[in-house]
Amino acid sequence: MSPRRRLSLALVWLALLLVGGWWISQQLQLSGDLRKFMPEARTPAQKLLIDELGEGPGSRLLLLAVSGDRPEVLARQSAAMVTALAGDPAFSLAANGGVAGLESIPEALRPYRYLLSTTLDHQPLDAAYLSDQLEARLQDLGSPMAALVEPLLPADPTLEVLALADTWQPATAPQQLHGVWFDREGRRALLAVQTTAAGFDPGGQEAALAKLHAAFDAVRGDSSSQLLVSGPGAFAVEVGGRTQREASFIGSLDGVIFSLLLLIAYRSWRVPLLAALPLASGGLAGMAAVALGFDGIHGITVAFGFTLIGVAQDYPIHLISHQRPGLSPWDNARALWPTLGTGVVATCIAYLTFLISGVDGLKQLAVFTIAGLGVAALTTRYLLPGLIDTTENGGKPYDAASSSAMAKVWGHFSRWPRMGVTTGVLLGAAGLAVIWFVPGPFWQNDLSRLTPVPEHLLVQDGQLRAELGAPDVRYLMVVQGADAEAALQASEALQPVLVQMQSEGLLQAFDLASRYLPSAATQRARQARLPDAPTLQAALDAAVADSPFRSDVFAPFLSDVAAARAAPPLTAADLAGTPLAARVDGLLLRSDSHATALVALTGLEDPVAVASLLAPHGAQLLDLKDASESLVAEYRTRLLWALALAAVLLVATIWVALRDVRRTLRVLAPMALAIIVLLAVLRGFGVELNLFHLVALILACGLGLDYGLFFDHAGDSREGQLRALHAIIVCSLATLLVFALLATSSIPVLQAIGSTVALGVIFNFVLALLIVRQPAAESGEGATPEPIAEHGGAELLQ
Repeated sequence: MSPRRRLSLALVWLALLLVGGWWISQQLQLSGDLRKFMPEARTPAQKLLIDELGEGPGSRLLLLAVSGDRPEVLARQSAAMVTALAGDPAFSLAANGGVAGLESIPEALRPYRYLLSTTLDHQPLDAAYLSDQLEARLQDLGSPMAALVEPLLPADPTLEVLALADTWQPATAPQQLHGVWFDREGRRALLAVQTTAAGFDPGGQEAALAKLHAAFDAVRGDSSSQLLVSGPGAFAVEVGGRTQREASFIGSLDGVIFSLLLLIAYRSWRVPLLAALPLASGGLAGMAAVALGFDGIHGITVAFGFTLIGVAQDYPIHLISHQRPGLSPWDNARALWPTLGTGVVATCIAYLTFLISGVDGLKQLAVFTIAGLGVAALTTRYLLPGLIDTTENGGKPYDAASSSAMAKVWGHFSRWPRMGVTTGVLLGAAGLAVIWFVPGPFWQNDLSRLTPVPEHLLVQDGQLRAELGAPDVRYLMVVQGADAEAALQASEALQPVLVQMQSEGLLQAFDLASRYLPSAATQRARQARLPDAPTLQAALDAAVADSPFRSDVFAPFLSDVAAARAAPPLTAADLAGTPLAARVDGLLLRSDSHATALVALTGLEDPVAVASLLAPHGAQLLDLKDASESLVAEYRTRLLWALALAAVLLVATIWVALRDVRRTLRVLAPMALAIIVLLAVLRGFGVELNLFHLVALILACGLGLDYGLFFDHAGDSREGQLRALHAIIVCSLATLLVFALLATSSIPVLQAIGSTVALGVIFNFVLALLIVRQPAAESGEGATPEPIAEHGGAELLQ
């Protein structure tokens, strides 16, 4: 192809990439909901686990500590923070134990206060009670509380709003200094903030954190105080930022190293540019496929997808390494295509298992990877040959077969003894023995062990939770009902049992939805105890007669009681848009067919005893840790069966391509042995395998298969073996470098994938060299590589 046509092709290709990138940027909606990468929940406990992780109050709770100044200064800043956050729609709750807790009771709900509180359950609203309350208000007006009490007095002479706000404070609240929460040492002012954004909404959590810090900066002034924020949302933002920084650093470093590697390997500045085009095409194709097939693409899909289709960088390397003088790039691509295409098809079969995984995120990953690998291979086959300049260096482009350096490398490797069947069987048996007999669990089911949150932050979070009395994140009580009303009634019936457990020391505290929203039946019973207007007026007149208050001052009070007496009971839907909605919604899960009332626990001491006490009352104690482990185990089992099916299809694909049982076994043997050896090494070092190791093993299998296929493609030709060895060395080094960098990451997921694939590259390369490579015949170019079967793979792939 002439230089002008090569330039035109390159410009058109780049233009298509730019247009494709622009279109994808318009269509693509990035998602941060990590539940897309969670297996489908099957049991009630698993379903609750998924709901709690993303939507529950625990996932939205942020714990704050203000320190670094005098207690009275910290108290003022804490109060100012709560006031600033109270009106912000990004937060459904901001509490510090102070009177600002009144903000949780909107003005529209205050007439309902006698229906929501327990006062009327044990105290009639009569003249004696009102007289006692008015006497207490006189004392309040002469105290420091006057500024708080005076505005409330006309509508609420019994200060029922304050009693209700106090009832809704955490049951195990910390000590108070200067009217707000402080830690035991009195050095840090404590706050609890609940975000409107779900725990699995990193964008929403990041925006909420930004508002928190902005509010603190506004109230701090020139103080030396500092703000500490902990909780799932803070961890998500911290980990997300760290992941982005590490990924950016590793990606940039890998790009530089990869370019240098290609410059050294091919001694041409054009090669890194040429190799980047199929990879970029594959990446854009993967994102376009996900954008068309799904509502949005997850950020993890993009990150993992580009990592997994990194195998596509091997395709242009094979094409360029197998290029030789006198051979048209088109003919070179045509000769390589059956082998290259077989590897692509086999690798895509492995990723097809993700499509039947039942996990939306992994389905996205499968579509991304399969589309990306397919397009990268097709552009290498049908576009890249047009850009290869065979006139470079005076018509003598780099040829690995004529390289003295490659001759030395080949001479070294050619002295390695080939591995026979007996040695291979012994190696496999030794690896299986290590896998079987090494003590300790084989699989890692504990999701918390995979957390990328630094240990000191977890310790800090535990300390703040202990100070604030935050609910247990592992155990949860569940009460089922046909609807919200039935669930609320059931939780109310359970409350005496919980109080008994508390008195016996089985748990420190509990929280349930009926604490904030009593059932309609309870509200009606309290309505019935409210006096009618004439009776209340007479009781109020009698109480006022013995006090200095004027009777007409309390007209708003009479109006509120009359409104509460005639109003329909409050429901969860009526709380929408109020701070109470977040509390109730987090503890009362509703659907069209049933409702579930949750009971959050603090300080659970004896789960077995508590579970046995709950059983007669129709309640259940759920262990969310056990639910998460069973969820992972069930999903892994499903994925392993899918991988077994993929293995059968993969063997069938290689046999159809090669049409020779002996060659098929020889190509597959290194991959199978490499997996056994890799698992044995991981087990030997005490590594418990998780789902991310499985993802990495699939990728390692694809790489090993490529090495085996191209060593087989080289046949017994010395020149063919030199070119194949050159391509495989460059591919191996490029892959090894990127995954070795990932193995150094502080993110456990990236560590697991990086270390597993890096070891897989080494084992696959060595075993393919020992098993698949044939003794070379000193026959020059005359010896042709043993081809893919003409009526097998060629028919399948062309």
